[in-house]
Amino acid sequence: MTTVGLLYPGHSAEDDYPRIEVLLDSDIRLPVFHTDIGEDAHREDALIEMGAADRLAAGVEELRLAGAESVVWACTSGSFVRGRDGARSQVRELARAAGLPASSTSFAFVHAAEALGVSRVAVAATYPGEVTVLFEKFLEASGIEVVAARASGIITAAEVGTWEREEVLELAAAGDDPRAEAVLMPDTALHTAAHLPELEAALGKPVLTANQVTVWEGLRLAGRRAWADGLGTLFARPGRAPEGGRTPPPGLPAE
Repeated sequence: MTTVGLLYPGHSAEDDYPRIEVLLDSDIRLPVFHTDIGEDAHREDALIEMGAADRLAAGVEELRLAGAESVVWACTSGSFVRGRDGARSQVRELARAAGLPASSTSFAFVHAAEALGVSRVAVAATYPGEVTVLFEKFLEASGIEVVAARASGIITAAEVGTWEREEVLELAAAGDDPRAEAVLMPDTALHTAAHLPELEAALGKPVLTANQVTVWEGLRLAGRRAWADGLGTLFARPGRAPEGGRTPPPGLPAE
């Protein structure tokens, strides 16, 4: 059994994780600990406070008791808002507190794009414009070119969590760009796990979503390879096309 511990702020789209666990259909477990979200606002000061070290450390003991082999801060905006160096320091503090390999959803996007051989992306974000720009800067500092970005202007995770299939598909299409090799949807408050095959079929390219890459990153840290139908190109078995998508590059390390 492989157990990936997830630190998730508040309550919005955490039900994506049991769905992903079912789709993985293996001995992988994804326990979630809900951190204190503080003020639910996609605003720089609130996001920095949301990812404070003491808030994250509060959940690590429960995840250790659950047998976690790695831990991921399942919040994109609450990590990239600090910039690449600040997000790296955040992860290091989390690893020290947990005594486990640690990462965040922001770095998960970078590592997933690298695994797919993707260097040019479009961003389809629920965030306000100023927060979306911070994600663009984070990606660019990590060597990923952002060729287009769509900001939806949504302030709260609670509102994002109410979005359904049609709104998710519309956002992805609006954010896409012909120059992009993949589309990134960065909010862990957005339900996307049920829509990955349809998203990739509609856009004709890999779609990386926050809760999807968070799980992938935790498995990578735990040294576990996993493949699954229904979770997009990122989780497609090498040489086999995902549902609704294209064949992944040969030797894609799904880890």
